[in-house]
Amino acid sequence: MKFVDEARIEVDAGDGGNGCLSFRREKFIPRGGPDGGNGGDGGSVILVGNEGLNTLADFRHSRRYRAERGAGGAGRNRSGRSGKDLYIDVPLGTVATDADTGERIGEVTAHGQRLLVAQGGHGGLGNAHFKSSTNRAPRRTTDGAPGDRRELELELQVLADVGLLGLPNAGKSTLLRSVSDARPKVADYPFTTLHPNLGVVRVEAHRSFVIADIPGLIEGAAEGAGLGIRFLKHLARTRILLHLVDMAPTDPEADPAADARTIVAELQRFSPELAARERWLVLNKMDLVPQEERAERQQALLEELHWSGPVHTISAINGEGCRQLVGDLMSRLERMKENEGDHVVHIED
Repeated sequence: MKFVDEARIEVDAGDGGNGCLSFRREKFIPRGGPDGGNGGDGGSVILVGNEGLNTLADFRHSRRYRAERGAGGAGRNRSGRSGKDLYIDVPLGTVATDADTGERIGEVTAHGQRLLVAQGGHGGLGNAHFKSSTNRAPRRTTDGAPGDRRELELELQVLADVGLLGLPNAGKSTLLRSVSDARPKVADYPFTTLHPNLGVVRVEAHRSFVIADIPGLIEGAAEGAGLGIRFLKHLARTRILLHLVDMAPTDPEADPAADARTIVAELQRFSPELAARERWLVLNKMDLVPQEERAERQQALLEELHWSGPVHTISAINGEGCRQLVGDLMSRLERMKENEGDHVVHIED
């Protein structure tokens, strides 16, 4: 299925039913009085999280959603039936925004979570409601209130604990295949990844986390170049960023330090908040670097970048160093959970 992370839809909540004007008419009861019932409430439109969905593609075909209108009241003090609420399944990580006002209505982040996006109208009042000691034959009723009508912008931001950053062909998809159950496309050319991929990394029983791979960034991504700018938003929910650097580029004139600075610069332009997030440096393709040169190249890169954060050297293609990397990530995420009182995704077999 084609990955779609943005959609625009119209939602119409049901109008409330009108109140009824009626008087009791029975034999031998000449002055039965008012007995018009109230109208029913209109149905609301509600988004519901569904962990089985991973794209907004369905909304490209169905763009308008209407909840049921409330029924009108009737004589003999009978209230109208309320309209049924309309439930719309959306993938986890969906953010709903009012397209006209820009108001952020809310987001759906858990399976079964409900988000009200359009409130149904209240039912009108029948004349029985207005009966009093001074007004025994009221002819007053009210119409049902209209339901909310909105145009919504839906945006999907994938839910992951760890996000992968790097230039095209840095080895992000290969790392994802190596450490998780995901099987993204891998090939020897740039921009193999065309949409975000998620994988579950199982460290051991009851200890796991979710990792996200997005298309590679290039210089100018923050201004729209390449594919990365469209998908950088998917890293907004991650706790840790893994910055992959190709230590054995095919281009002899390529400079790993300059490549790393390019990624940092684009991240800063896109979102200073995201750029300030905890970031680990992962030096990939070390199997292609002669053993006697590895330590020297690593030290030179770290000095040029003035890097003092966590560093891991790996070879994603053969798994070298990956076990240590995911173990350290799991431990760090668990510490974050303890310190922040937050939630790390755990998936049991």
